[in-house]
Amino acid sequence: MIEERDGWLVVNVREARWYESQAFGKVCSFEDPSQPFPETGVRLFLLEPGKPNCRYHRESAQEDLLVLSGQCRLLVNDQERLLEPWDYVHLPPGVSHVLVGTGQGPCAVLMIGHRPENHQLFYPASEVARRHGAEAPQPTADPRVAYSDVAPRVAIKAPDWPR
Repeated sequence: MIEERDGWLVVNVREARWYESQAFGKVCSFEDPSQPFPETGVRLFLLEPGKPNCRYHRESAQEDLLVLSGQCRLLVNDQERLLEPWDYVHLPPGVSHVLVGTGQGPCAVLMIGHRPENHQLFYPASEVARRHGAEAPQPTADPRVAYSDVAPRVAIKAPDWPR
């Protein structure tokens, strides 16, 4: 059940909006795309082994993440770090990053990002990201260029997770 009143919201993950990309796996969005939360973005990613959650990038706002289950690899400033359940990561503005699923099954990660005015992104070249299929086709500040070689996410029914 989705309950919205006076700006606040309660929604179960199984009833929230889910999207999938062949390149980047599944993501849950708690907000209405026509009315995004103005200050903070919140997403739940289900990463399959070998799939990144997005393109390797840095931005002008902080981002934080918490691994809920499974394992993933954090690519951060051209370094790699294995993450497991309950690992928390704080990414200040300007830190290049992406997650890549690893292990035996899906990895669930809660990601929270600030949405300041004049939010800026940049997708740098990175050998580490290239090895994991997370590098944009070319260095760019334009998300349309960064994702030009992959199909957009499509709406899906909530996955059968958690089991």
